[in-house]
Amino acid sequence: MSVKRTGVIGLGAMGFQMARHMVNKGFAVVGFDVAPEARARAKEAGVHIVANPAEAGAEAEVVIVMVATDAQVEDVIARSGLLDKLSRGAVICVSSSTSPETARELEDLCGKRSIGFLDTPVVLGQEAADNGTLTVFCGGEAASFEKAKPVLSAFGANVMHVGSCGMGQLTKTANNMLLWACMAANYEVLSFAKKLGADVPKLIAALEFSSGANWSLARWGRGTGKWAEKDMDVALEMAQDAKVAMPLAALVDQLMKGMNQDKMKALLV
Repeated sequence: MSVKRTGVIGLGAMGFQMARHMVNKGFAVVGFDVAPEARARAKEAGVHIVANPAEAGAEAEVVIVMVATDAQVEDVIARSGLLDKLSRGAVICVSSSTSPETARELEDLCGKRSIGFLDTPVVLGQEAADNGTLTVFCGGEAASFEKAKPVLSAFGANVMHVGSCGMGQLTKTANNMLLWACMAANYEVLSFAKKLGADVPKLIAALEFSSGANWSLARWGRGTGKWAEKDMDVALEMAQDAKVAMPLAALVDQLMKGMNQDKMKALLV
């Protein structure tokens, strides 16, 4: 039986767009957020607002969790009453960026209630969320993935099952580490070129046809990178726990801390 009723817990910039796209694709969507303005905006988009996360569970077959931190994810799933309200066979999808270990612990907790769990982090940023073209990396059991995939496809152009629980988060971490390295290299090179008199927008346009082309360069000045510091800290903690030396990632971490959207945009003028 196909899923008709969905929920979104966390209706911020990303979660709101996920919920909006689900409404537009014909799902009956319930939602919750702690911020009144987020609830009001979602309500205007056709989301049925409930009073707490548990009530979302009472009305949804697949629930997307899109909050800020591991601790908030744990509060929503383990301490809000959500699991008490969900029916057996329902699926929770955590699209927040968390550690793989947090995802695995929550999968165990959900499994004891016969509730499916997927870690479903997303990439490509706010523009893709707005357009419904996110890439979604899914970790968890195949049956849960098949049930949730039509829901995730409402806002994801590419929805991929990448392995067991936690592998979605690991795949996003790998993606982001490559992205951050590109961003740091782009900033250094564009700063150098501007200092020597280059017209940076024209330079970027030319490099898009070269072997130095990359996704970050093509979108230079359009992304904030503001999420990078938290996610980079998680990535380096994972590397330390695994006893894997990552000197380039450690250097990129330091370089990224000195970057912001204003500095990135300033190179274009």
